[in-house]
Amino acid sequence: MRIEEDLKLDFKDVLIRPKRSEAKSRKDVNLRRKYTFRNGTTWEGIPIIAANMDGVGTFGMSKALMNHDLMTCLVKSYTKEDYLEDQWTWSKQHSIISTGISERDLENVSEIINMGSGLDFVCIDVANGYTEHFVNFIRKFKERHPSNTLIAGNVVTADMTQELILAGADIVKVGIGPGSVCTTRIKTGVGYPQLSAIMECADAAHGLGGHIIADGGCTCPGDVAKAFAAGADFVMMGGMFAGHTEGGGEVVTKRFKTNEYEVYFNGETGNPIFEEKKYVTFYGMSSDTAMNKHSGGVAPYRASEGRTVEVPFKGSVDDTVKDLLGGLRSTCTYVGASSLKQLSKCTTFVRVTQQFNGVFVK
Repeated sequence: MRIEEDLKLDFKDVLIRPKRSEAKSRKDVNLRRKYTFRNGTTWEGIPIIAANMDGVGTFGMSKALMNHDLMTCLVKSYTKEDYLEDQWTWSKQHSIISTGISERDLENVSEIINMGSGLDFVCIDVANGYTEHFVNFIRKFKERHPSNTLIAGNVVTADMTQELILAGADIVKVGIGPGSVCTTRIKTGVGYPQLSAIMECADAAHGLGGHIIADGGCTCPGDVAKAFAAGADFVMMGGMFAGHTEGGGEVVTKRFKTNEYEVYFNGETGNPIFEEKKYVTFYGMSSDTAMNKHSGGVAPYRASEGRTVEVPFKGSVDDTVKDLLGGLRSTCTYVGASSLKQLSKCTTFVRVTQQFNGVFVK
């Protein structure tokens, strides 16, 4: 047993220090990035990704986000037949196939790739990216599909980021336990503060010509800006994209009693006034809800590592995207960055004990 004494930071522990800027308007900030990956392929767009979670990583979400030049990591449960049926809802440059690491997973993803879809990005997604079996699967996949751009994760340390890249990953997904519906840190005690994980893994990946995705922990546009400022090439989100029409989840309406009452013409009060609110169920992909849906229940040798919650129904994702991208552009103007590419070079983080004044925050 040993203890690392150096301080590790999360999004809540820092703010970005403003600097003199020559930017005239937020509209002049360029959020598009162009990357060349280790396999030689190139990609261009806004590097924000909807996570491969039920209610988020859907064909409907992919169709909506590609209109904003954002990406969607599609859920693992989609089969070759699903892709064939919904070809009009995904884009080759904006959609990512997801897979696990079983032999059946390999055959399923190979069928999707080989059906002539032209889809390039593949995400090999596991909760624990530190196993030898996971690394061997990356090698096996890369041998079979060398031209595909391979995303692999999740890890949180520099050494494992390098190992995954050397095994064949073009992009490493970073994050263990920061997600809003993830309980890994509670159930296992394992994790790593997300801001420090991004910094350390980005440094390791970029030294080998690789890239990283900051996966999880963002609760607001400011956190997304901090992830990019810390060196992330892409930022993936689940909770911030949950609860929208495009996620396809069931919308439930609930009635709540308010503190107001009907008032009659004679001044007397009558029945209490109720208000209606709409919600959508959102859950972690290691939760008992997800395992009951996709795996026939929670296996006797494991525990649920996710929670199930109800998030407010938000309608179309378009407004959320506009708010998110508007916040990112504003961040860039505060530090003198004319583009998202320059943001990390212009950033100085300030350690803080308080993020904002929450007196009127419910």
